[in-house]
Amino acid sequence: MAVSVKNRRLARTVALQALYELDCTHHSVADVMSARLEEQPLADDLRQFAYKLINGVLAYKDRLDAVIQVHAPEWPLNQMAVVDRNVLRIAIYEFAIARDTPVKVAINEAIELAKDFGSDSASRFINGVLGTLAAHEEELRAALKEDIKL
Repeated sequence: MAVSVKNRRLARTVALQALYELDCTHHSVADVMSARLEEQPLADDLRQFAYKLINGVLAYKDRLDAVIQVHAPEWPLNQMAVVDRNVLRIAIYEFAIARDTPVKVAINEAIELAKDFGSDSASRFINGVLGTLAAHEEELRAALKEDIKL
């Protein structure tokens, strides 16, 4: 049975909340996810999807951040809102590394997360950065496999 978009959005929300906490604290993934899943229980497939996003973003964080920095140079990562940074990381991981989410779906989901959790202008910012990256999708995928040279 296919997982619905709404359910995947819930898993993305849990992943975003966990990544936000991991970015701001020294908590372990296990502790953070235990707390998140206690607050928002997920079915097994959605829990696996949330873990895939979290572990994938953490594994590729340096490369994802380098790509974000190249395509949003006016916003140094340490000055970018933690929510925005993690929304971008999740979306780029989904469409450029895991490649199990179509680009347009990943961008739309990122925009929705930004609307729910970011500032008033976050969704426009996220859309702009991801739109630029989507236009260079093959270069992006190649850069993420190697050292970033965009």
